[in-house]
Formats: sequence, structure tokens, C-alpha cells
Amino acid sequence: MTKKKITQFFGFMLVRICLYLVVAALLVFLYDIGRKGAGVISWGFLSQFPRRGMTEGGIFPAIFGTFLVTMVTALLAIPLGIGTAIYLNEYAKQTRLTRIIRLCVRNLSGVPSIVYGLFGVILFVNILKFGTSVLSAGLTLGLLTLPWTITASEEALKTIPDSYREGSLALGATKWQSIRTNVLPYALPGMLTGTMLGLARAAGETAPIMFTGAAFSSPLLPRSLRDQFMALPYHLYIMATQHHDIAKVRPLAYGTALVLVAFVLVLNSTGVIIRYRLRRKRKM
Repeated sequence: MTKKKITQFFGFMLVRICLYLVVAALLVFLYDIGRKGAGVISWGFLSQFPRRGMTEGGIFPAIFGTFLVTMVTALLAIPLGIGTAIYLNEYAKQTRLTRIIRLCVRNLSGVPSIVYGLFGVILFVNILKFGTSVLSAGLTLGLLTLPWTITASEEALKTIPDSYREGSLALGATKWQSIRTNVLPYALPGMLTGTMLGLARAAGETAPIMFTGAAFSSPLLPRSLRDQFMALPYHLYIMATQHHDIAKVRPLAYGTALVLVAFVLVLNSTGVIIRYRLRRKRKM
């Protein structure tokens, strides 16, 4: 074997080892959560309100609150993120300002979520007077998800060959018609996949909603976007670290963790299924 083939062999081996380590760690994590949390999963646990200081009952308000705030997040992050990506990739001139904007977007992806939470308190809770509510929390998570959505959407648009655009323009189509009919249908699977991954991350965040709207306990479901809400990540945080009887509620905490993991996996799987179906539809 030549030196180049030997280097390639060990390179691929190292990549495989890294893959196996990540998969093994994930399986151990899922097994531990599943083994300790599956025993408390029941219809009552999923459909009832918590009782007696969250030592009994279920987590339905937390499930409902997580779903509601995720929808508000999607309403902000998806249209604004995809629109920004279309402008940056299709319309904006490649100037120094555009490169600075892209750099800022990439850097915002790495900002700790606690910073977004504090920013949400200042902007949405105090300045805009939305109060601690579903709306404030959803908008804060939307800002957190926005850089992910912009980056994923722009990278998906970059994969579309320029010939798709040029052929449409040569036939007399406007720029927007070319983008809408010849670019977006092929870039949409990648754009939606990245967006769903961002929403899945937002659904599992605790710090941003802790300051902007999540409640320790609530006897009622939120009736409007201006009400406080319970959420799975914050509910899990309270039971695992702040509860007065942590040992007693530990099984419930594992059950909540299992439901949260399942919720995130559903979002991720939805993105994968949408991508697969859209790609299959384009090939037919």
C-alpha cells in the first residue's frame, strides 16, 4: 500500500471510531432515560395536571405549553429566517457589508441561550410590555432559532446550480419567478430540515423561557398568548434541582425527560420525513 492509501485508511478508521462513540453514547443515554422513565409513562401521566406539589398527577400542562411556545417560535423563525436567506443568497450583492452580516449570523448561532433569555426579558417583557408570557418566551426562542434557520436555508440555496436560475431567466421569467419555480422547490427539503432541527433545539431550552414566561406550576392552561405557561424543560429542571423532595419526584423527572426526548425526536423525524418526501416528489 502506498503512503496515500495508508493515510486514507487510518483517516476513515478514525472517522468510523468517532461515529461509533457518538452512537454508543447516544444509545446509553436513551437506554438510561428509557429504563428509568418508562415505568411512570401512562395515559394519566400524559393527560393529568400535577398535584400535591408536583409529587403526583401528570404533565399535560407542560406538554401543552411546550407545544404552544414551539408554534410561536416557528411563526417567527421560519418565514423570517427563510426570507432573510433568500435575500442574502439571491438578491444581496456580495459586498463587505453582506459578509459582515453573514459573520454576525454565524456568531449568533453560538451565543449561549441564557443571553437570549436576558435579551428577551429586556426587549419583550420590559420594553414591549408583553410580560412573562407565551408570547415573550416564543419570540425569545424565535430569535434563538433564527440564526440556525438562516444558515441552513442559505446553505440549501447554495446547493442549487446557477443553471437553474439562468435557464429560467433566459426564457423571460422575472427573478422572483425564477427563484419561486426553479430554486425553492429543490432547496426546500434542506431548508425545512435545518429549520426543524432548530425548532427541536428551541423546544428543549430552559434558560430563555425561565425568564420570559415559564411558570413553576399552573392550575390552568394558558388562555391567551399573554398568559404564563408550564413547559417540559423548565418542569424537568425544577423537579431535578429545585424540588423540596427530589428523591420522591425523581421517577417523575425521568418520565418528563423521556417525554421531552420523544418530543424532540418527533420534531427531528418530521424534518427527515418532509425532506425525504419532497425529494422523492421532485424525482417523480
